[in-house]
Amino acid sequence: MTDEERALRLELIESCRAMNRLGINKGTSGNISVRYGDGFLISPTGIPYDKLQPEHVVAMNWDATYEGAVQPSSEWRFHRDILQARPDLNAVVHTHSTHATALSILGREIPAIHYVIAAAGGNSIRCAPYELFGTQELADRVVAALEGRRACLMAHHGVIAAHATIARALALAVTVEELARQYLLCLPLGEPPVLSDEQIAEVLVKFKTYGQQSSAALEGLRQAS
Repeated sequence: MTDEERALRLELIESCRAMNRLGINKGTSGNISVRYGDGFLISPTGIPYDKLQPEHVVAMNWDATYEGAVQPSSEWRFHRDILQARPDLNAVVHTHSTHATALSILGREIPAIHYVIAAAGGNSIRCAPYELFGTQELADRVVAALEGRRACLMAHHGVIAAHATIARALALAVTVEELARQYLLCLPLGEPPVLSDEQIAEVLVKFKTYGQQSSAALEGLRQAS
């Protein structure tokens, strides 16, 4: 195991633990994957996050074979298929966060109630139709729901958030949960007003440089440290 791979495995483990600390997951119901080498690394099935060691993280190939005796998450199919279908995404985070899962039970997508929905890539967060967990049918539904998006709900199941890094995918999962909570708080008063496609398009452009420091500023900080 190279230093690079070990660091990625440790980041994956810490992010699994962070899901529970952040309150967006319970127990081992969630899972995380990240692109690496000629395949991907994925959290194992059934091992408590606080017991995870780098050797427990499973290295999988695109043909579904994997190294070692530790079994991968039962949801490896949608992790694999998302990463194969979307070269722009390198990490996938799956949670059963409470409010987003509640919306998934209702079969509702999240509309553009807040501009931050653009972080998921568009003007909505779709809800993929129900399929049994761990199946190819579910993977197919998820890949379709993620077209042009970085996050989706899964009916009667939970949430998927994907991004360029584990950290960004995890942050997006938190954002989806907060959007779901806001939407559910609005619904007792009726369907909330939503931002227009044009307004979301403006946000998408703005997000391309949002939160980024200039190279000159970063160099200045480096020299001052």
